[in-house]
Amino acid sequence: MEETSTTPFSDVYESFLSKVTDDMYMELTKKQTYAMLEDLLISSIPKFEFPRKNLFDYEKGFSLPEDEEEEEEDQEEGYVFTGYFNCALTSEEINILATYMIVEWIGQQLASVENTRMKYSGTDFKFTSQANHMQKLLVMKKDYEREGFHLQRLYKRRTIGKDGVPKTTLDIIVAPIERGN
Repeated sequence: MEETSTTPFSDVYESFLSKVTDDMYMELTKKQTYAMLEDLLISSIPKFEFPRKNLFDYEKGFSLPEDEEEEEEDQEEGYVFTGYFNCALTSEEINILATYMIVEWIGQQLASVENTRMKYSGTDFKFTSQANHMQKLLVMKKDYEREGFHLQRLYKRRTIGKDGVPKTTLDIIVAPIERGN
């Protein structure tokens, strides 16, 4: 079995999109969607505190194949999404990045002017509470931040042995403490 040395951004995008539902992505073109997903992914990388791989070593972007000319501004089908990490990520690392993409996505929702603008709904013009909505988004963001932190703790507490079985890293963590370091 051949081992890959890169991980396409699309692997992380698929994990992220399986965790969120947003009708906005249906309204955007494929190119716009991938550009937004790439921004979310790049913003989420620093939140992964101590990855075992260099997540800052990546190539981003998308392009048209060389043999195709872009005749229309909104041509979509020909785009090839080429962003990738220059390392092979595990499913655990992909999941941590996707979780932090959700944190970034919720942050975008909180930063939206739609959440701070006064709104009225219905025929009776009853006021709808943006404060309540924003509070729920803040709670959800904190929950995903906690989830990401928890996933990172688990990630650091185990490694995969040569036999493919997860093993604890407790001996590595405790050894410096026992030596008085």
